[in-house]
Amino acid sequence: MDTTVANTGTEGKTWGGGNRPMGSSYGKLMMWFFIVSDALTFSGFLAAYGFSRFKFIGEWPIADEVFTHVPFFHGNYPMIYVAFMTFILIMSSVTMVLAVDAGHHMNKAKVTLYMFLTIIGGAIFVGSQAWEWATFIQGDYGAVQTKGGNILQFGEYVTVDGEEKFKRISIDDFAVTEASARTEHERKNGLWFVDEAPLPDYTVSEIYSGLAANSNILVRSQLINEEGEKTVLSREESLKQIKENGKLVVKGANLVVNEYGTSLFADFFFFITGFHGFHVFSGVVINIIIFFNVVLGSYERRGSYEMVEKVGLYWHFVDLVWVFVFTFFYLV
Repeated sequence: MDTTVANTGTEGKTWGGGNRPMGSSYGKLMMWFFIVSDALTFSGFLAAYGFSRFKFIGEWPIADEVFTHVPFFHGNYPMIYVAFMTFILIMSSVTMVLAVDAGHHMNKAKVTLYMFLTIIGGAIFVGSQAWEWATFIQGDYGAVQTKGGNILQFGEYVTVDGEEKFKRISIDDFAVTEASARTEHERKNGLWFVDEAPLPDYTVSEIYSGLAANSNILVRSQLINEEGEKTVLSREESLKQIKENGKLVVKGANLVVNEYGTSLFADFFFFITGFHGFHVFSGVVINIIIFFNVVLGSYERRGSYEMVEKVGLYWHFVDLVWVFVFTFFYLV
């Protein structure tokens, strides 16, 4: 008798299970199927990224030198803004937990509040990621791509706290502009129905002339030395590399070239972070729909906030995936 009563009481609890541990609703089961399949998709993408990075480990861009920007602030702040984005997304997962818990207690006011905070957190993350993409595409200092596809950056040694450090210099600060008759091909003055990509701001010849005129500037290759830093070439080797091997002046990053290093890094960055960003954006849209249903009292009339719990499962999955993306791209 006592055992039967105990089991009945356990079955009534949310996570009790009791004699029907697989008695989940159809909606929850389908959400779990989606999460598992999507987790396998992200796993494949991250595994491909890991293998590619291992293959080109000696030329891979250093995250601390790539993601150094903070909106409205000029300077070098490695990983600060990315850490802020991660914190916001994790906190949105906390507010989603609180919304689900409030739904279990049929507290409409708290569900409304915590769903609203979750939406705000997701919107901030999506906006921050869009800003990060724009900054990554625009570029910072510029570089020269060699005939072999390597990236050559520019800078000089400066003394900071009694220690010499290599400081990057923008190509805009030393390039010598030369008169040129070269114009971009357009449909009206080139081949019919054929457009050309925008011409670089400078030619390799202009970069070489500026480099030769500034004896303090050196070239840094994308190869990583034993100290874990990019290799800085001598003055003679710097001039030689630009003059003999320089092919294209690069500014920013896209699917073809990347001023920070190998273009494969930019390809993976755009694809994986973009795929995750699409998931977050979709989650925000779904959360907005659920939020308005909560405000209208739809789930109050049904007597269950299970829809909030189902969208919560998706949101937690998106947050968890970002932890792995953040670790792979920014920390490792």
